[in-house]
Amino acid sequence: MTKLSVNINKVATLRNARGGNNPNVLKVAHDVETFGAQGVTVHPRPDERHIRYQDVRDLRPQIQTEFNIEGNPIDSFTKLVLEVRPTQVTLVPDSHDQITSNHGWDTLENRPFLTDICRTFKEAGIRVSIFVDADPRMVEGAKVCGADRVELYTEPYASGYAQNREQAIAPFVAAAEEARRVGLGLNAGHDLSLENLAYYHQQIPWTDEVSIGHALICDALYLGLKETIRQYLNCLK
Repeated sequence: MTKLSVNINKVATLRNARGGNNPNVLKVAHDVETFGAQGVTVHPRPDERHIRYQDVRDLRPQIQTEFNIEGNPIDSFTKLVLEVRPTQVTLVPDSHDQITSNHGWDTLENRPFLTDICRTFKEAGIRVSIFVDADPRMVEGAKVCGADRVELYTEPYASGYAQNREQAIAPFVAAAEEARRVGLGLNAGHDLSLENLAYYHQQIPWTDEVSIGHALICDALYLGLKETIRQYLNCLK
């Protein structure tokens, strides 16, 4: 079964807009697990505009399912991950002021760096996933770097879904098949939603995990968090 990991960054964004602790990030993390999600994802950025480094520390002893920390492995991020020891770290090539992730790693050009950082995290017992575009060459490169999984950057699929979903999914199927061929686990994330998730999963049912935040939290404003998670899980059946 493909696992649903809920990214709670947007909850922290709402909290930070007003100050204080409402909504409570720890409570939301507990609730998404209680409502059936199989993981919690956070993406702390250096400016801490949503999830803060201290949030990550506070969340770690509470998470009962899988804890996934995403981010660019700059020194401060690497130290945080090694301190917290999550289930999984997802390496994302974000710049410090980037609004959201918009591309994957070039695993060929960055092979020495990625190989070193994969080794560092794996020696600490942390599963490593590399965020890549839907390009079989980048998938194979992630394997050479020593990753355990790749996470496919799915925004191009989401943006092309309404116009031609068969065409939009094709490069992702090719990349997913390459991951399976070389023995990598497979994750997916970015702009997956109730509109496009079921079809994605039907075409690539061997996906290990999807990480969804923005769309899920937006849906929860109308449906409620419990019902929203139920509907996302139904897309993965």
